[in-house]
Amino acid sequence: MTVPVKTISTYLPFCAEPKRPDFRPPEGAVDAHCHVFGPASRFPFAPERKYTPIDAPKERLFWLRDRLGFARNVIVQATCHGRDNAALVDALEASGGLARGIAVVGEDNTDAELQNLDEAGVRGVRFNFVKRLVDDTPHEVFEHIAQRVQPLGWHIVVYFEAQDLTSVAPLLDRLPGRIVVDHMGRPDVTKGVDGPEFARFVDLMERNSRIWVKVSCPERLSVAGPPYDDVVPFALRLVTQFPDRVLWGTDWPHPNMVSHMPDDGFLTDLIPRIAPTEALQHALLVANPMRLYWPEEAQS
Repeated sequence: MTVPVKTISTYLPFCAEPKRPDFRPPEGAVDAHCHVFGPASRFPFAPERKYTPIDAPKERLFWLRDRLGFARNVIVQATCHGRDNAALVDALEASGGLARGIAVVGEDNTDAELQNLDEAGVRGVRFNFVKRLVDDTPHEVFEHIAQRVQPLGWHIVVYFEAQDLTSVAPLLDRLPGRIVVDHMGRPDVTKGVDGPEFARFVDLMERNSRIWVKVSCPERLSVAGPPYDDVVPFALRLVTQFPDRVLWGTDWPHPNMVSHMPDDGFLTDLIPRIAPTEALQHALLVANPMRLYWPEEAQS
């Protein structure tokens, strides 16, 4: 079957030798947003995908985890693998309990399949609203899936762009349980941290205490480019205003990047700029992700 998708050569490869960060993450730190892709020879990409990434296998992810000084990963299923979570499950099972997963599922997934994902280490389901990555899905479908995964204790991860917040917000109010927003809701950083657009997102978090946020992906949000000075104020605002509901992740291997490929060591060195105290760093990197993904250990 021929699928009109972008080829591997369209995108930049991930940084093969990231610098060792100068910042030392606290003991037990979690990279709470990363991916595994393929290898395609074993885990084929979905026919309906909108892009084709390069292979980014679990072995490389775990090597990066150790190089950057992190202890654990949260691996997020990306759209290029569709609803086939096999590569994700394979990575979780190989992690020795040091990784948890966010899956993509549909209404046709059986309860037994959801239970199997839970046993493998999946702790949430992702709903994607970014139109360049996925086709539209009726909100009723997301609501039904959210209700089905509640008995498993899963939370919901949502990915949308700032201009779509108005249409997505009513759904977020209806969804049960905890909700984690990817990449700060993808703000337009040219409009300023004090502008009305970002204020709407901050207001959403203020009025709905079930909503968490990942302060991730400066390389995607920046207009100026490295060292991402235009993005830092947005992440800093969220970390200081909502210290108990923020997560951080590399987004390795940074799919769909065409302008530049970030060095994950440099991204790690940005953490003290967005979480300037040890207490904020510990909450962002250890306490919050442990509560969400390893609560049995966080409570011990």
